[in-house]
Amino acid sequence: MNLRDLRYLVALADHKHFGRAAAASFVSQPTLSTQIRKLEDELGVALVERAPRRVMLTPVGREIAERARKVIAEVAQMGELARRSQDPEAGTVRLGLFPTLAPYLLPHVLPRIRARFPRLELLLVEEKTDQILARLRDGRLDAGLLALPLHDEQLHAEPLFEEPFLLAVPQSHPLATRARALELHDLDHEHLLLLEEGHCLRDQALDVCRLAGAAERDGFRATSLETLRQMVAAGVGITLLPTLAVQPPVPPSPDIRLLPFRGKPPSREIAMVWRRSSAMGGFLQQLAREFRALPRELLRAAPENAPGKAPAKARPRGARR
Repeated sequence: MNLRDLRYLVALADHKHFGRAAAASFVSQPTLSTQIRKLEDELGVALVERAPRRVMLTPVGREIAERARKVIAEVAQMGELARRSQDPEAGTVRLGLFPTLAPYLLPHVLPRIRARFPRLELLLVEEKTDQILARLRDGRLDAGLLALPLHDEQLHAEPLFEEPFLLAVPQSHPLATRARALELHDLDHEHLLLLEEGHCLRDQALDVCRLAGAAERDGFRATSLETLRQMVAAGVGITLLPTLAVQPPVPPSPDIRLLPFRGKPPSREIAMVWRRSSAMGGFLQQLAREFRALPRELLRAAPENAPGKAPAKARPRGARR
């Protein structure tokens, strides 16, 4: 048994096809198939169910493949530990982010990270929370930006910032005429547009609905935050938006009124998460500090069209800023 054969087995578990697994492993299909057979002979069990048009791992094959992932990840950690001892701020970090955060946070932090760590290669992976957690556990990601709470003793969570929510309503909605910030009970009996299952923002919005006496609007679930925004602009309903999702460079919509909440608004806490056993722990602490340095004004739940905020006056042409 060797690392090469374990990598072949993991590739087969991922692709469930000998040809695609071989291509991903940069070997011929007969070579990969032969090595899988040798691994089965050595272990004395069948790892793969072979059918004409599909490949499935046996129950023991799936378990061995998961253990193989951990072995491969630990070996990679040894190399990473040795390399980072020579140059801690260089190398590659594979970072996972979920879709309702990534496009709105990254424009504000990537320039700072590139300036702080010019030799760092930051590989970004956008996935839903459950996929990020799975890839963290089996070593396919080095760290992830996730919403708390998390319940996994194998993972370290480094809190970064708290992001308030705003209520987005069409300009024709009765709440759009309010002259003051919302209370949670103002959402009582309202029906909110929400994302489909699997998005952490859906779960967070449902928590707010339970506290406020609101409910989900039946018959519609969006696949993205931008779809929710367009549905509100079209007058279909109302929704909760994270504050970063309404900050520049996201353009404002003239058809949407953004309403902040009074006092401590509903929010989500964002953290950087990595395996406690990671050889990168020291460097990931430094990287987390760069995310934590996000300008505080970006997290203030008081957009330009919020109640009680006077519109900005146009500057005369040529006026100094």
